[in-house]
Amino acid sequence: MAITAEDRAAITELIAQHGHLCDSGELGRLDEVFTADVEYDLSDFGLRPAHGVQAVAAAAYALGALNPVGHHVTNVVLADAGDDRVRGRSKGIGVSSDGSCGSVTYEDTIVRHGQGWRISRRKVLAHRVPLGGALSQPAGH
Repeated sequence: MAITAEDRAAITELIAQHGHLCDSGELGRLDEVFTADVEYDLSDFGLRPAHGVQAVAAAAYALGALNPVGHHVTNVVLADAGDDRVRGRSKGIGVSSDGSCGSVTYEDTIVRHGQGWRISRRKVLAHRVPLGGALSQPAGH
């Protein structure tokens, strides 16, 4: 399946909608972004993956004031994965209440079902060092 311009626009908006819902505290609407059985993997932050849209909301409530006050997504790259599936990679910037910021990569599996596109799996990878940890130039470059 080729990703159409319409699909690309809908999926990019879907990815952005996650931040709007979280930042406004509308966690009861996360089913507009995720499948009912979503796997939301925050293991890079030392947390267990959440399974199911209610578990994702519960995990956010459990984090309380540790949640960012602003989720900003950018650099969305989409690739066809066949059978109404798309792989998405995007960058996220989280702004904390103290003004500090952090950077992540979202690795998503997005599926089309009856209500449109939804994220069925999201892995969140924290960025803690520049250049992905490759701080020295390889020999011969």
